Amino acid sequence: MPTNLFRFILAVMLLPFLWSAAGAQAVSFPDLGSSLPGRSDVTYLDLARMVIPSLAADGDGFYKGGLPIEMRHIEGPDSGGSPPETSSFPNAAVLLIKAGGKDRMAMLFDLGDSPDSAEGYAVLALYDVTAKPKLLDAANVAVDRSTYFREPNKLSIGAGDDMLITMSTHFNSSQGYVITPLIMVRDDKFELIDMIYTFDERLCAYSRKQDVAFQTIADGQPYAAVKATVTDSTVPSDESCDDAPPEASSHDISVTYHWDKKTSRYVKDSDAFEKLAAENEKRF
Repeated sequence: MPTNLFRFILAVMLLPFLWSAAGAQAVSFPDLGSSLPGRSDVTYLDLARMVIPSLAADGDGFYKGGLPIEMRHIEGPDSGGSPPETSSFPNAAVLLIKAGGKDRMAMLFDLGDSPDSAEGYAVLALYDVTAKPKLLDAANVAVDRSTYFREPNKLSIGAGDDMLITMSTHFNSSQGYVITPLIMVRDDKFELIDMIYTFDERLCAYSRKQDVAFQTIADGQPYAAVKATVTDSTVPSDESCDDAPPEASSHDISVTYHWDKKTSRYVKDSDAFEKLAAENEKRF
């Protein structure tokens, strides 16, 4: 099956999961040929071409283009791979956000597989569309094969600032690997706060799932604290299996990110997520 078609089918399968809280956060998937709300002079395709200059409709409901503009990886210069020479996709995810007290638009384009990395290549682009559209920043945010916004997609961390939440994932027959980057915007540039690694598996005797939830906490700092909680749940199955099923269990692992004025960045209060990732890796 062609890679782009596989990604499209996977995206459709994931839509209920991705949309379960997305409606309130205004994630949309408009046709790229449609105009921006309240505008007749600008389409989403115009914005997309600021990232992929050769992008055009291919006549089959997809948009196809060549190489994107040069950009950094959100993790830094030693991360990520090269972009695919060509990419094809039906739409992009659009999220309206606040940054520095200003209205901004974020668009997420999953371009497909990288030719020299096991990760995919996904562009997170930031626009000012209040007047003549302007591309403010773009970064490759892929840290696994397929990349999306993850619910709740954004968190308000101040009166005029939102934090973005994306996810990169891949699956096999019994395992699901998910990496969740937390990204803020400062001075109209994306900054990575942290990445949360979770792992799901479904075996004959039981299934084990790790869900992530977020909560903001006002603590008197310029940006609110963010508490991230991974709920690790094990559910025995009713199948007849060689191995005895474990008992049902569920426990929470939490980390709180506080804004540090001295370093001008978010810092976390524990290494609990690193310990969880190391434990998960032993089960791969």
